[in-house]
Amino acid sequence: MFFCHLNDTPVGRLLIAGDDHGLRHVSFAKTHFSSPEITPDEDWKHDERRLEEPIRQLKAYFAGKLKTFDLPLAAEGTDFQKRVWKALCQIPYGKTASYGEIAQAVGNPAASRAVGLANGQNPIAIIVPCHRVIGKNGRLVGYGGGVEHKQTLLKLEGVNGY
Repeated sequence: MFFCHLNDTPVGRLLIAGDDHGLRHVSFAKTHFSSPEITPDEDWKHDERRLEEPIRQLKAYFAGKLKTFDLPLAAEGTDFQKRVWKALCQIPYGKTASYGEIAQAVGNPAASRAVGLANGQNPIAIIVPCHRVIGKNGRLVGYGGGVEHKQTLLKLEGVNGY
């Protein structure tokens, strides 16, 4: 696995990691409101060159010049989690969906809570846009990077009301 950090983004420092199969992590640096920070394992190698394309696309996204990521993804998870993450990638830039809508999209309308858990386990933040999932009442609810970062990303995408 190789990794690097992307500093000075609107949501702070990000860890980016991948291997020959694709991108495996985009995670937030630890803050007072985020989930535990992913840190490189001792066998991971720092290599920005191998992550040039994810870095380029993330910078373009933050600059408002990229709306759809085109990267090979290699997130590890259960079959259900992978179906949820794939459904998240179908939420268009600048739009939101509820947990219930994602549950419908993965063929299990009663699985809103399970969708929420899978959403929270998404290892490729921003690129797999878990920030676009909101509560059925339209409220911003939990986000691994903190609700403040979720709001920042939605504002960046021009989502009204956030």
